[in-house]
Amino acid sequence: MATLDEVIKKSLNPFDNSTAGNFWEEHEAFPSVESIHQKQLIQIKDILGQTAQDHQTRSLILYGDTGSGKTHFLGRVKQELNNQAFFVYVEPFAQSDHIWRHILRHTIDSLVNTPEGQVDSQLIIWLKSCLSSIRQGLKTEQQSFIDKIRNLFGKTDAITDRQLFIDILKKTIGTKGIYNANEFFGVLYSLTNPELYSLACEWLKGDDLDEESLQKLKVKQSIDDEEKARGILSNFSNISGKTQPIVLCFDQLDNISRLPDGSIDLQALFNVNSGIINGKWKGFLIIISIRTSTWYDNSKRIQTADLDRASIRISLKRITLEEGEALLASRLYPLHRQATPKPNSPIYPFLGQVLEKTFLSRRAAPRAILMIGKLLFREYKEWLFRDKQPPSPKWIDGSKPVPPPPPPPPPVIEAEFKLIWQREYQKVQSNFSKISLLPSSDLIRILEEVLTALQIQAIQPKLLSGAYATHSLSYQQPDEKRERIGIVWAEELNMTSFYSVMNACQKVIQQNLCQTLYLIRISTLGKSKNLGYKLYSQIFKGTQHRHIAPKLSSVHYLVTYHNLVNSVLAQELVVANKEISLQELEALVRDTKVLNNCLLLQDLGVCKPSDTIIADEVDLQPVEDYIFNLVTTQGYMGLPALIRETSTQFSFLEKSDIQKLIQKLCQGQKVQIIDPKAKPEEQLICLVTK
Repeated sequence: MATLDEVIKKSLNPFDNSTAGNFWEEHEAFPSVESIHQKQLIQIKDILGQTAQDHQTRSLILYGDTGSGKTHFLGRVKQELNNQAFFVYVEPFAQSDHIWRHILRHTIDSLVNTPEGQVDSQLIIWLKSCLSSIRQGLKTEQQSFIDKIRNLFGKTDAITDRQLFIDILKKTIGTKGIYNANEFFGVLYSLTNPELYSLACEWLKGDDLDEESLQKLKVKQSIDDEEKARGILSNFSNISGKTQPIVLCFDQLDNISRLPDGSIDLQALFNVNSGIINGKWKGFLIIISIRTSTWYDNSKRIQTADLDRASIRISLKRITLEEGEALLASRLYPLHRQATPKPNSPIYPFLGQVLEKTFLSRRAAPRAILMIGKLLFREYKEWLFRDKQPPSPKWIDGSKPVPPPPPPPPPVIEAEFKLIWQREYQKVQSNFSKISLLPSSDLIRILEEVLTALQIQAIQPKLLSGAYATHSLSYQQPDEKRERIGIVWAEELNMTSFYSVMNACQKVIQQNLCQTLYLIRISTLGKSKNLGYKLYSQIFKGTQHRHIAPKLSSVHYLVTYHNLVNSVLAQELVVANKEISLQELEALVRDTKVLNNCLLLQDLGVCKPSDTIIADEVDLQPVEDYIFNLVTTQGYMGLPALIRETSTQFSFLEKSDIQKLIQKLCQGQKVQIIDPKAKPEEQLICLVTK
């Protein structure tokens, strides 16, 4: 058995950070300390219990300083109250005048997720519980019909009596307060048919469906305005009065739509909250999570009556040093478990005194504790590799506070950022299966964020006029010509909508608002007889204007950057033990060239590929980069841990493939195995310093 020092030599730093964000997209379960913010958790549990009992909608403000763990806390709320409610994460909204549609889309996107320990999605569990609640009081034959519906969820068979299903829901739930009852209940019926389930979800979240899809669902039109979106959300509210509550979580609000003076439009969110409260919606718990400074800077702009409707305030305060020690212990426990003999202290090799001398107020933000842990662990590990020779860390005997660390060299900063990028990209890949998961207006806004990071000049939103203005932008081409480039991103399936977009494009060209126009669209272009297709042909065939059919991987690049922007603006992104600003994020993106292999950006001419990739060959360069960056940030580590971590990130690779890449890096004198004659499970690896 290995001593703890031997285990530490081989291990990764257990305090390495992760990006924060949507709790439905987090795959790593970081340990939680139950005592931390337990009072606030119990308070929310009680509020949720009251909502479940009386079905009255409630809203609360959850605020805390930077690093207090708001996003982690929301994930913990979801995890612990998973079986008591349906949880919805709402991404920061880009347009205040589309806020109801934005909330509806993210509500359905969250409801189609499957909670931990369940087989069905939240949406199916919600519908099954609805059917169970209305079964009482029905005639025997109607009860039997409802039971058949519930038993056939997810199977290949389908119940054909759609009208009977609608009639039963109209009779038991009623039509009062139900927006467009016939179509809505009909779409709920389509959820019971595996062949129509996905299409029904697309309609519910507001996708602009084509005529054929609408006919399959037996509905007249898509949810294409704020009134309809608000109506469908209110339907979920009315039915949730018969099931479990729905928890709407708004987080990372520093990246929402902005007012002309540059401040965030928090009033738009509180207008929604007041609309829900005044409308006497049932069964919702609204949680608005916000940084304390952002709240105090912007709450005075909110109308007093709207503030009063969110009167419950919950503060995540800094934690005690005892809780800080428990947090350190939770990260060190997996290493302690492997060691013999067991350490006397749960935070060894740290001493409790080091926290006392570093945090004189005896309180600290959880992130500050973890950042200290990361620094101390790295220092101790480096000391071990010097065979405990001087200089020894001054804090090791508890006599000195942790000194401010010197800024790491740029290679270490860039290596850590690349690791963060790679992990976020992998997360986006696994959760983002098709381009249509985002509306075109969001895609163009995310593209604008990326172009800004790449220092593209004179970006102007809303190149088009009319209803589809938010699908477009223009910028100045980064070459000697300095021509105006226009971009329109339009993925709507409805051909009438496509014609409207093409008509708006034609007006832009006629007015010479840009010299080259790009249409980004992977969706169908329609049939040759369609007016939209004819206009498309006139504009984009045989002219200087271009149509780009984007790859899904390109959108993965864009969404990865967008997620990091959300984290940065919420002051949640830490690189090399430093919270970075948006300007620093943009500089890192340019310096590390992480966007250069995005095919869409290459097609637009704003990026050049970093590497030449042979068609149909697996590109191993990202894997090689990951291995090198991991060793760079860790300093020293065990070879088995490096292989294991790489295999986790790139599950398609065999262990032998990873070993070959490590050998390639050794031959290139980038990394070295310290003790090549040791057994493979005992070998250590480090960076080659020049």
